[in-house]
Amino acid sequence: MPPSDTLQAQVKRALASLTHPRLGTDILAAGSVKELAVDGQGGVTFTFVLTREDPGSLVREVRKAVKAVAGVTAVTINVVDAGRGEGAGPGARPAIPPPPTPIAQPNLGKVLAISSGKGGVGKSTVSANIAAALVRAGRRVGLMDGDIYGPNIPRMMGVNHKPEIVEGKIQPLEGHGVKLMSLGFIVERDAPAIWRGPIIMKIIQQFLRDVDWGELDYFLVDLPPGTGDAQLSLAQSIQLRAALIVTTPQEMAVGDSLRGAKMFEKVGVPVMGIVENMSYFVCPHCGERTAVFLSGGGKRLADELKVPLLGQVPLQAHMADLADAGSPIVVAEPASPAAVALTEIARRVAEQLAGGALSTAP
Repeated sequence: MPPSDTLQAQVKRALASLTHPRLGTDILAAGSVKELAVDGQGGVTFTFVLTREDPGSLVREVRKAVKAVAGVTAVTINVVDAGRGEGAGPGARPAIPPPPTPIAQPNLGKVLAISSGKGGVGKSTVSANIAAALVRAGRRVGLMDGDIYGPNIPRMMGVNHKPEIVEGKIQPLEGHGVKLMSLGFIVERDAPAIWRGPIIMKIIQQFLRDVDWGELDYFLVDLPPGTGDAQLSLAQSIQLRAALIVTTPQEMAVGDSLRGAKMFEKVGVPVMGIVENMSYFVCPHCGERTAVFLSGGGKRLADELKVPLLGQVPLQAHMADLADAGSPIVVAEPASPAAVALTEIARRVAEQLAGGALSTAP
């Protein structure tokens, strides 16, 4: 490679090789890429101008092309809306101001958002068990409860007291080896969560930057259901490696989850895969499987998004009771069907994030 052929030049060539589907010219000539920057560690950051007429998948294609350039270690895209009916090329009106540039926090390791389109699908249960399974496999894990409206992680992880502050830093609590932070540790249990957007942004940024997380391998964020301020605040505050979508088999849950996945696509965060919770019931006496709900919803969603179905978690007797008692199923009953499924999902998550398989949990 010639000395003048910098990584930034290679990234520009990769972008120029993509054709804008609406304008018919390449991505760079269309003026879609703004403020392109490449740091010394191979991190690429730029703003991408997307109109309502452009497919959301365009951001994913752009990210994939840049990530394929040798030497690129991370890609952060700030997506801005050029406005209805406005092009991104010459003559277009200025785009809306870009959101804040996410701050890199390498001490947190691989950052994964865990989300769902609607409530009640077991997203927090999946988050807690993936975190516990990763710790059982010897990893350093942090779990941030970003569900501002219904913080359930304290109960599920069996921890419920106020954190200490040491030299201006909030000290995370620990449950089953997982470092934890939740609004549930700070506010009263019966306090109603009536939060507006700016307050949500402030809480999330404080949990990210003012908590002494230490050095981690994986940092999981359990988000509230839907596509609101918490999701956007997180995407604007930290460099997310990927998002994981939790759903149940019913079409209503799958439809809501699809909208949630499209939101991450719009803000340039790749969806790593789908977890289908409550997939079937396992009889505790004979082991027979019964499809309590309609089957196949998670697979159909994964196929539509062209991402893997990372696993199917069965309904299991006493699983909810263990969660209420602060014992994740992978810790309390590691050989049970649900625990085996969740441990396998954690292994596949680690493979996707780190490019290497996890060792078997002890």
